[in-house]
Amino acid sequence: MVQTPSKLLTLDDFLKLPETKPASEYIKGQIIQKPMPQGKHSTIQTELSTAINAVVKPRKIARAFSELRCTFGGRSIVPDVSVFVWDRIPRDEKGEIANVFPFAPDWIIEILSPDQSQMKVTKKIIHSLNYETQAGWLIDPDEQTVLVYLPKQQPEILDEPEQQLSVPSFASELRLTVEELFGWLLE
Repeated sequence: MVQTPSKLLTLDDFLKLPETKPASEYIKGQIIQKPMPQGKHSTIQTELSTAINAVVKPRKIARAFSELRCTFGGRSIVPDVSVFVWDRIPRDEKGEIANVFPFAPDWIIEILSPDQSQMKVTKKIIHSLNYETQAGWLIDPDEQTVLVYLPKQQPEILDEPEQQLSVPSFASELRLTVEELFGWLLE
């Protein structure tokens, strides 16, 4: 759902608003509420975050977060999965993970919901790549396809079961095929 206030809302004004469920994002002066996640979306999001963290978190290489607000480049977005390299995870004065993430994730992952615009999600990934994101995935559960976006490169289409999913270099130990990713939907 897109909300366009009668008076143009600034990013700072948006960030002062109460959070919504599902989350709302601020993109080009518009407030866009994300669709409510459904079964396939939720399954892939949960399993993928767990799989990524199992590889990168114990060695303090990076950490995957679900539904984390990231504010950068004049926008405030909430990717389905945001992965941050360990030394870029903001910390508060106690050394705990901060509440505010004022920059783009190192790896952005979006899972397409049935009524979601693929173009809007793609624009979010490309915007992130313009702000130092190393890789973006757009996962389409219905098509059983993953589009991999890398800075200044043509997207890679992965839709064959045996294809290994391309990951950023910091997550190179993560081995996951298209079949394994969509196999989570059968469990």
